Amino acid sequence: MAREICLRQLAVRPRTRAELAGALTRRGISSEVAAEVLDRYDEVGIIDDAAFARAWVSSRHAGRGLARRALANELRQRGVDGEVAGAALGELDEATEAETARALVDRKLRSARGEPDAIFRRLVGMLARKGYPPGLAIRAVKDALAARSAEAAEFADQIDPDALTPDLDPDLPSM
Repeated sequence: MAREICLRQLAVRPRTRAELAGALTRRGISSEVAAEVLDRYDEVGIIDDAAFARAWVSSRHAGRGLARRALANELRQRGVDGEVAGAALGELDEATEAETARALVDRKLRSARGEPDAIFRRLVGMLARKGYPPGLAIRAVKDALAARSAEAAEFADQIDPDALTPDLDPDLPSM
C-alpha cells in the first residue's frame, strides 16, 4: 500500500522525500514501512531531492521569475535539505537574477499607468514579493523607468538605490 501511495503522488508531479513521507504518515503508514519504501525508492533513483531542487529552481525562476530567496523558502517548505537547496540555488547566478528582474519590470511597465513614484513603488513591491533583494529591485525599476520617458527618467535620476536599502549586518547569515 505504501508503494502505491508513493507512486500515485509521483504520478501527479515530482516529490521530495519529505513530501512522500508526509503523505505516507497522513495515510497511517508506520514510520518503519515508510522508511523502507522511501529508502528503496532513493536507491533506485525514483526519489532524488537534488534533481528535484535543480528542476524546481529552473522551472520556478524561468516561469514565475522567482529570486533565490523565494526559491530557497519554497524548497525549505518542501523538505529539501539546506545543502541540497544551496547547491541548486548556486546554479542561479546574480547576473541571471538581475536580467530576470529587469525582464519582469519591463513586462509590467508596458501596462503600468499613473505617476512615476506610484509605478516605482508597485514595481519594487512586485519584485520584493518575488524574493528579490531591495538594492537589485530598486536598480532594475530605476533603470527601466529611466528608459521609459523623460518624466520617468527625471524621477529615476532622483533615486539613490544605496540610500533606500538598509545596511545589512555582516554578522547575520545571508540567503
